[in-house]
Amino acid sequence: MTEIAIEVEGLTKRFGDKTVVDDFSMAVPKGAIYGFLGPNGSGKTTTIRMMCGLLKPDAGSGQALGYDILKQAREIKSRVGYMTQKFSLYGDLTVRENLDFMARLHALPNTKSVVDGALEEYSLEPRAHQMADTLSGGWKQRLALAAASLHSPGLLLLDEPTAGVDPKARRDFWDRIRKLSKAGVTVLVSTHYMDEAVQCDFIAYIAYGRKLIDAPSDEIASRVGLHTWRIEGKGLQPIQDELEGAEGVDQIARFGSAMHVSGKNEAALKTAVMRYSGNAGIIVSEAKTGLEEAFIYLMTGAEDNFS
Repeated sequence: MTEIAIEVEGLTKRFGDKTVVDDFSMAVPKGAIYGFLGPNGSGKTTTIRMMCGLLKPDAGSGQALGYDILKQAREIKSRVGYMTQKFSLYGDLTVRENLDFMARLHALPNTKSVVDGALEEYSLEPRAHQMADTLSGGWKQRLALAAASLHSPGLLLLDEPTAGVDPKARRDFWDRIRKLSKAGVTVLVSTHYMDEAVQCDFIAYIAYGRKLIDAPSDEIASRVGLHTWRIEGKGLQPIQDELEGAEGVDQIARFGSAMHVSGKNEAALKTAVMRYSGNAGIIVSEAKTGLEEAFIYLMTGAEDNFS
């Protein structure tokens, strides 16, 4: 059986008269990379913090890394690494000094050897004496990950981890995250970026404090049950106007010179889109429903209880 790193049931959190997390339940396998996807303010970070004992819920229960999230929060916190969206280390300290500070904060033995190991592991040695503030976004991200994983946490929390970094730095970052995952570290990722979400093994989509779906990332689209067709070419706006509200068409998403037309009624959807297949310069083809189409569909049906 798969070992479970986190299991929570009925987590609820209120701030004033607003319920920002509503009856949230989930089980997270050990070593999984679990993405929490949703719009800003949907309750993702609050949910993750409660799951890890960093924030006390108003209702619900659970365990993280074998410890009760209500009664043993201190034990959990010492085993969690947290990487915030905004660079939170000290800009007026060098790379080495920042890692040394974090090692001492965690009361790690053999501080110098631990820091030397992190510098080597994350290829930071050439920049060890560089001020953190002078690093590029990608190198700051690498330093932040090194600092968050310095004490060998069993659980790693990432909040919008690759926001504002270039594609190569993003790829390198995810390679390192997969290496940690392979070593048994459970990773929770809060994001509203689709290209971050697709890197995760599992995805929970949260809107307005409620979980809409929770599944392996490659099963999300099929569980939503959408079928999708791609229409590409010039002059798509008149076609889009005609398809809006047509039988079988539940949503339309534009991607530059193409649009994805999706719906749950497979036969009606095909009938709706195929009448344009003979138009000059227009190509109509069946497409695989992606995460973006699935989440747009889920979001459309979500009720905003925050307003």
